[in-house]
Amino acid sequence: MLRRLTVENYALIDHLELELDEHLNILTGETGAGKSILLGALSLLLGAKNEGAAIKDNTRNCKVEGTFDLTGLNLEPFFEEQELDYDSQTTLTRLITPAGKSRSFVNDMPVPLTTMRELGSRLVDIHSQHQNLILSSEEFRTSALDTVAGNGALLERYTTAYTALQEARQRLQALRTAAEAGRRDEEWLRFQCEELEAAKLRLGEQAELEAELVVLENADRIGELFTTLRNDLDADETGILSRLKEGEQGMRQIGNQFAPAAEYAERLRSVLEELKDLNRSMASDTEHLDSDPERLQKKTARLDALIALQQKHRTQDEAELIALRDECRRKLDAITHSDEEITRAEEALREQEQQTCALAEELHQARQAAAAPFTEEILATLTLLGMAETRFEVELSPRELSRTGSDSVQFLFTANRTTRPQPIEKIASGGELSRVMLALKALLARRMQLPTILFDEIDTGVSGRIADAMGEIIARLSTTMQVVDITHLPQVASKGNTHFVVYKEEGHTYLRRLTDEERETEIAKMLSGAEITEAARAQARILLGL
Repeated sequence: MLRRLTVENYALIDHLELELDEHLNILTGETGAGKSILLGALSLLLGAKNEGAAIKDNTRNCKVEGTFDLTGLNLEPFFEEQELDYDSQTTLTRLITPAGKSRSFVNDMPVPLTTMRELGSRLVDIHSQHQNLILSSEEFRTSALDTVAGNGALLERYTTAYTALQEARQRLQALRTAAEAGRRDEEWLRFQCEELEAAKLRLGEQAELEAELVVLENADRIGELFTTLRNDLDADETGILSRLKEGEQGMRQIGNQFAPAAEYAERLRSVLEELKDLNRSMASDTEHLDSDPERLQKKTARLDALIALQQKHRTQDEAELIALRDECRRKLDAITHSDEEITRAEEALREQEQQTCALAEELHQARQAAAAPFTEEILATLTLLGMAETRFEVELSPRELSRTGSDSVQFLFTANRTTRPQPIEKIASGGELSRVMLALKALLARRMQLPTILFDEIDTGVSGRIADAMGEIIARLSTTMQVVDITHLPQVASKGNTHFVVYKEEGHTYLRRLTDEERETEIAKMLSGAEITEAARAQARILLGL
């Protein structure tokens, strides 16, 4: 529950601090005093977007801070999931800079606004006047019925199944679309694939061809150079090999007279062996050198074919051609087997539809079973609120599967028992909507076990005995949870455990906790206006039970 709320530099508020009772807290004040501003500040704290919130002093930040008692709310898993330190006394802080930037903190740790919003939704439920309009939302009506039916776990299973169903539908559609596109492209793909496979592509072939063509195109000149060098090496008497051989032998002969000569002989022998090996290699290469025009033409044609394929398919080399060939083959195989894959996807979709429909039927049965007690509790509360002639019904009608199931949920209503009920959002007046929403909130709050609920003038459009009954219901609700009620009705205000008044002085909004004596005066003012009569004071004391 909310223990303390502090607001600084927000709209007309310079500094405001509020310590709340654990049961029923009443906020009253004249129109324009700033009650809605206080509500806006609390909404910011709970994660609402900063819709250009007015900062009172543009030289400093706007700050809204709330301390919450989390005892017994089982929020430890949420804190662990969000990697936050859990504390039973947790502080939420929201800062808005003069530049309009927002920062959020939980126990002084910065968090995303989405985390603040999710945590806030587990701590406080704010019901403002405009929220009566959510009765026109089928999602709200369905959620309300599911809450009373206790469908949380079942709904989670259904949501998982429905998500899987949507994915199965999307997969089947994607396969069908791909198959249709593939069939349109099949002839072209097959032609490409056959052309590339017929080319018998081999990685590295182009480099080999280019190197071989250089040799073939220069074979005559290379052969001439080799022949000349071999003649220089191998001539019988004047060849380099013959003359070096003679030099080696001479060095060996004088080796006994001149020691270095023996070393020179060995070095000459090494040079001779190297030159002989060079001669043999050139001889071997010369034998393989061939200026065969036919081979040259064949290799040139092969290289031209590879280059032509690369240009045609806009690739850089044969590696990309090979990748394109493999991709074409994969696509053709996919087209060939697409019918089989589609058949498997259709079967998977049928199975998922059966599972989802079965869960939807479970949801329907649970909602059907909950509809009667739901209706009875709403009618019982409405009777207390002076609407004994009301007819209220929950109507379930079938619809296509959606993320909430296969039911369309309507709340049918009429304030006159002789009139046929119609959708509540089309027929109920403002005062009737307020009372129905209070009945709903009272019912849902008990089921949801929310720690705090805030009513912003939920009693709009009611007065007299009905206002007193509304106050009783709100007071009864506060015995099991914390309630903050912004009200204009003295009958409701008198039921509070704690009473705050919001007022404006010199353009600033202030808040003060009232003493018992001040409460009597405030409620008397609510009864009689600016001039408080003795009769109003007497009535105020009656309402307060003094």
